[in-house]
Parts: sequence; C-alpha cells; structure tokens
Amino acid sequence: MATDGKDGLQEYNKSLIKKAETVITKSFPEKIVQLNELLASPMFNLSILSEMSHDLNISLPDPVLGNEDEEEVDASLDNLDNNDHRPTNRAIWKMITVVKPIIRQLTEDANTLKMWIVLMVPKVEDGDNFGVSVQMITLAEVEETESMAKNWFNGICRYFLLRAEIISSLAQFPYIEDYQRALEDLDEKELFSMWMVACEIRDRYLLLYDLFTKNIKKLKEPRSSNGGGIY
Repeated sequence: MATDGKDGLQEYNKSLIKKAETVITKSFPEKIVQLNELLASPMFNLSILSEMSHDLNISLPDPVLGNEDEEEVDASLDNLDNNDHRPTNRAIWKMITVVKPIIRQLTEDANTLKMWIVLMVPKVEDGDNFGVSVQMITLAEVEETESMAKNWFNGICRYFLLRAEIISSLAQFPYIEDYQRALEDLDEKELFSMWMVACEIRDRYLLLYDLFTKNIKKLKEPRSSNGGGIY
C-alpha cells in the first residue's frame, strides 16, 4: 500500500511537471495573443464610456419649486413607482463575464507553475545557490500573480454590492441627484477597471513567459552539481 502511494505521488508530480511545461511553452503565448485580440475588440474599446446607458427605470419626482409645502412634496414622492426591476449595466456585465474565466485560468496556471517550481527546488546545501535564488525570484512573481487575481475577483464582487447600495438609495431618494452621479461614476470606473484588468492579465502572462523562458535552465537545474529538484 505504501509503495502504491509513493508511485501515485511520483506519477502526479510527473504529470504536474509536464503540465507546467506545456503552460509555459504553449498556453502562455496563446493567451497573450488572445488577450491582445480581446483588447482590440469593440467590447473593450474605451470609447463606449461616452455611449454607456444608465437607465434604471426609476421614476423621478417633479422639480421642487420652493413654494410647495412638506405634505405636497411627500405626496409627490409617494406617487412614484420605484418597485420595478432594476437592470444591471449590460456593457459592464458582458465584460465581466468574459474577464472572470480569464482570471480563473490565470489563477490555475499560476498555481501549476508555483507547484512546479517547488518540485524543482533542491535540498538545502551550502554554496552554488544562485539557481535557487532564481527559483525564489520566479516563485515570488508567480505568487504575486495569484494575489493579484484574488484582488480582481474581490473587486468585481465589491462593484456589484456597491452598485446595489447606490441603486437602493436612488430608488428611495430619487430627488438626490448625487446618487445618480455616483452610479454613473461607479459604472465608468468599473468599465475602465475591467479594461485595466484585461491589460494586466496580458502583461502578467507576458512577464511570466519572459521570466520562465529566459531562466528555464536554472529553474530546472538550479545547481550544476545535481539535476535540480527531487523529481
């Protein structure tokens, strides 16, 4: 049973190493090209900022002229029908549905490469550790990529929550124009953020591809005295 477990572990490690090398040599270049094409598509053209619709189907009260009493203003607000469906921003939602799977894939690729580097790290010894330092630098970049991906996911969640809060306040207090302005600014910020995330994902793929391909020998064989990691 112990032998079977060890054999299974070795097979897993071998498959992980093979997968990581495929990610570096094949997946990374493909992702860079795909993201360049995505950023050049109409969906990610920042000119849509000026064309974006913020229609929320929220009834607005009649303008207050200054001569109405408090009861008249309250009656005007009571007559508003603000219980209808509030649509999300379709342009941003489309961008998010495209970007989220890309973030997930980047996270998976980073995790694969992180484990690959860990398997390549040799046992601790004195001297001849330059290759190990290269591994640690590369590992730090991969872990930074994972952290960035996590923050991007959290940012998307925060956007929806904050947008819902603003819309709720706008439906309750439709006469406060700043809520409408806040919503418009939030949508514009998120659209720009999604464009930036796509750019940063492409740049992370490019950075990691460059880092791995330039240092692949040191990553695989960090010490000249041995064959690298334990597998």
